[in-house]
Amino acid sequence: MKGVLLVNLGSPDSPTAKDVKPYLDEFLMDGRVIDVPPLLRNLLVRGIILQTRPKKSAKAYSKIWWEEGSPLIVISERFTKKLRLQTELPIALGMRYGSGSIKEGLEELADQNVEEVLLVPMYPHYAMSSYETVVVKAMEEQQAHFPKMKLTTMPAFYRSPEYIKVLSESIAEGLKDFEYDHILFSYHGIPERHIRKSDPTKFHCKIDGSCCSINSVAHHTCYRHQCYDTTELVKAHLGLPEEKVSSSFQSRLAGDPWLKPYTDYEFERFPKEGKKRLVVITPAFVSDCLETLEEIAMEGKEQFEEAGGEDYKHIPCLNDSDAWVTLMAKWIHEWEREEKLPI
Repeated sequence: MKGVLLVNLGSPDSPTAKDVKPYLDEFLMDGRVIDVPPLLRNLLVRGIILQTRPKKSAKAYSKIWWEEGSPLIVISERFTKKLRLQTELPIALGMRYGSGSIKEGLEELADQNVEEVLLVPMYPHYAMSSYETVVVKAMEEQQAHFPKMKLTTMPAFYRSPEYIKVLSESIAEGLKDFEYDHILFSYHGIPERHIRKSDPTKFHCKIDGSCCSINSVAHHTCYRHQCYDTTELVKAHLGLPEEKVSSSFQSRLAGDPWLKPYTDYEFERFPKEGKKRLVVITPAFVSDCLETLEEIAMEGKEQFEEAGGEDYKHIPCLNDSDAWVTLMAKWIHEWEREEKLPI
């Protein structure tokens, strides 16, 4: 029997420092998130970051926490519930970090006699700290606990025409009745070295503004290229003016060069250039979470207005929209019939 495992990022169990700390520990101790030697990572995370970050992060989570729980978890569960209504295959939901683990998701499928699983990392783009770590963790759990189970992984779907159509239509709906000066596509940030580490050729990626436009096998695992490609595809689909659209990267850590331009710098720059009515889109995520709801929708708005901005709008992620659920169901049906995957 076939089945599907959806995997999203995960969340603390509650917006308290007590629950945030173990979640951050698991997340930041992942070698694909902080890719330094284990001893140094242990010192950095447990000796420094976890001494102060849990309280600060808990405060941020409390600002966006819903009555039903973590927005990312609630949205993921709603999406899964809707998806189950559109396919007869068993569908489980797992999280890379925190409660509701990948192992638990695989166990749920195994209990339903599933022998072949479509693994769906809920990320449109390939990055070692998001998509790749989900795939590696799922394979580790499968080999250790479910050796007879076969895993097939859905590719990063950022340039699927069907996905771009659904994303574009969602954005178009958000743009209705809003006169904007600029649209910013803000993507999750990663260290520049992750781009080079993910380059299978070991020579293509230079992060110099030109390598992303030169066709290469490296683009299959190049997060930077895939983000800029998403912006261009949506821009073309919607016919957006070239001069009114740009991309940036958010959520960096101090000490290392991360992908540029930085989103918070853009918030300060735009009003000075007369761009005082801003729309922000966060297409690195399919589900709204701390980064989109607190960092962009709240803090971003405050930064923009303090810099002189006048009107600010954050367009939500696809979340559990009917069009997005229907598209995922279509992809699952195609895999079930052994026709194709989205890319």
